[in-house]
Amino acid sequence: MSSLFRLLAGRTRVWAIATAGVILAACSPSTMLNPPATGVAGGPVAGETLGTGPVRVAMLLPLSATGNAGQLARDMRNAAELALREFQAANIQILIKDDRGTADGARAAATAAISEGAQIILGPVFSEAVRAAGSVARPAKIPVVAFSTDTTTAAKGVYLISFLPQSDVDRIIRFAASQGRNSYAALLPANAYGTLVEATLQKAVASTGGRVVASEKYNLDRNSMQSKATAIAGIVKQGTVNAVFIPDSGDATPFLAQVLAANGVSPAQIKFLGSGQWDDPRIIRESNLNGGWFPGPDLAGFQAFSQRYKAAYGSTPVRNASLAYDAVSLAAGLSGRFGTQAFTEKVLTTPSGFVGVDGPFRFLANGTNQRALAVYQIERGQLGVVSPPPKNFSAGF
Repeated sequence: MSSLFRLLAGRTRVWAIATAGVILAACSPSTMLNPPATGVAGGPVAGETLGTGPVRVAMLLPLSATGNAGQLARDMRNAAELALREFQAANIQILIKDDRGTADGARAAATAAISEGAQIILGPVFSEAVRAAGSVARPAKIPVVAFSTDTTTAAKGVYLISFLPQSDVDRIIRFAASQGRNSYAALLPANAYGTLVEATLQKAVASTGGRVVASEKYNLDRNSMQSKATAIAGIVKQGTVNAVFIPDSGDATPFLAQVLAANGVSPAQIKFLGSGQWDDPRIIRESNLNGGWFPGPDLAGFQAFSQRYKAAYGSTPVRNASLAYDAVSLAAGLSGRFGTQAFTEKVLTTPSGFVGVDGPFRFLANGTNQRALAVYQIERGQLGVVSPPPKNFSAGF
């Protein structure tokens, strides 16, 4: 296997990641839950084949979608090609299929891929497309490794390799509790992502013996954000809260922090907590979030991947392009080591897990995953590690 991807056995070696500050809307958890409105509704299942190995691996991407979704698809396609180039003695060929970002497109793409001999399907990205692909793949006993963040799409035989919101919440709340934070307020977007995070937050806080004192959901407009942040500020100033959770992206979080500060809530009084979406220069540079904590993978592997990608394709990849790289490396590595048993449930759900660009991860039997995440602190426009990622899956999970 290549040095960037290997089965974990015994001692775990962690390969780290870093973002290049390029976070498109198509990469956010909320947009990976559902397809974009710009997907093409019909047309043939177009595609190409990468590599010449005997093991056929399908990759379903919204290649004909426009905007950020289309850019994500193109970057993922390139990342797949890069993985194939870099994996020594890869014995796979990748059947790239356009799922158009729709359920019908994914169903057609999965059907075509299986008819062409695909032994595993990588993708799709959006939740409805994952469900549709899974409905075709499961009866054919073809596993799916998808890029959606919607855990309701996960199932026996349909595995999510993505960064899951639940993992972010669990990691940051466990760490905050270990540092004496036990009383929380939350500012959440009024969308599917916010609903998912709210449910996970309640469960995680309860498991650590804490409580959620207040939670407000805002629409993505400044009037709504100002109103909800002002309400949370009033509660924080009562002295019953010692942490404020704001898991949104750079489009919203800095403004929310500024509203809180204008209403007398500062980092000197409260600990701000975020999600992996905080790995964004707009958030890291926000002085009102200084000292805030957020979870994320280790900080070196993605930077190295990004540099290699840019050298090959002339641009910096979208953040989630690394998922496609790791998925292809997974398929190549397993097929080379396990032959006809490579994509069985036993191999895919090995408890020791795998290591890729984004660090250690493992698939669970229910199709979700666990990832080794660090906790970062914003330090005057820079990041510092306050809790390194667990070294293996028996520590900190």
